[in-house]
Amino acid sequence: MSKSGSSAGSVDEVLQQFEGYRRELCAYAYRMLGSSFEAEDAVQETFTRAWKAYDSFEGRASLRSWLYKIATNVCLDMLDGPQRRARPMDLSGPSSPDGPLPPPQPDYVWIEPIPNGMAFGADPAEHASAKDSLRLAFVAAVQHLPATQRAILIMREVLRFSANETADMLTMSPASVNSALQRARATMSKVQPTDSGSFDESDERQRKLVEGFVQAFESYDMDALTALLKQDVALSMPPIELWVSGPDNVAKFMLSPGPSACRGSRMIPLEGANGLPAFGQYKPSGEPGVFTPWSITVLELDGDRISGLNFFLDTDRLFPLFGLPPELRDSGQKHAGTTG
Repeated sequence: MSKSGSSAGSVDEVLQQFEGYRRELCAYAYRMLGSSFEAEDAVQETFTRAWKAYDSFEGRASLRSWLYKIATNVCLDMLDGPQRRARPMDLSGPSSPDGPLPPPQPDYVWIEPIPNGMAFGADPAEHASAKDSLRLAFVAAVQHLPATQRAILIMREVLRFSANETADMLTMSPASVNSALQRARATMSKVQPTDSGSFDESDERQRKLVEGFVQAFESYDMDALTALLKQDVALSMPPIELWVSGPDNVAKFMLSPGPSACRGSRMIPLEGANGLPAFGQYKPSGEPGVFTPWSITVLELDGDRISGLNFFLDTDRLFPLFGLPPELRDSGQKHAGTTG
């Protein structure tokens, strides 16, 4: 970037100030848009617009509030249409575990996972407070809101901006903000799941649950796996518009001809996605010792049971996002993916 009348030093200083807000702005855009890739694009566009308008920024608001105002306008521009992202369970009832697989739907239909490293800063307290509002279920629920209500709910209840600050960012009156917030809360009370489904890394019970899942899945032991599942567990596989419910149906589905090709898979632990345990799943390629990408797998937990098994199959886009290699060779060593 270049700016007339600005020294290289001041350019770097301004851009460095912007960068300090990248992760929280990315998390905000992700909640608004439901896509990691669109969130990245939105933050980049925010920085571009902010740079072009920086000479007019006179410090009447904080830099953070100013950047959020620009990011909100970017997201509202990107949401200019009826399409909302969803999860398979938002679109239809559960599928038969032994029925044919429907064809995949386009990527813009689905809520996508976000790497923890894109959304969370280094501060553990900030990480903890942001987790619930980055859960897949929450992000899917806010997609039911009109775009402006979505922004208001996130600003007021997640980011804790005041009604006056939110009104300024949206060029509305505080009374209009409060009215929209009440409507958003009413909608969320109908569509948002009641359980938290969160993951606490310090909870030994939950860590053992995740370890038990990996052992059961890699050995393809359906008895051991189903013992870890809630009675209303949901398994989904975006971009396929299919989901199955209940431990018995999960086992039947995973033993059916298509999914059973995952037998012998390797699960590579990631730093997490959406504040939840996540893995890169590689399945056998047919060539001995060589495994190919199959899914980014995100677990939803409820206490000491697994409440959600989310297999995101768009590996061409998602594996690079999570820092995973295009194949895995069985050398007896597993490499954890990285997020940037």
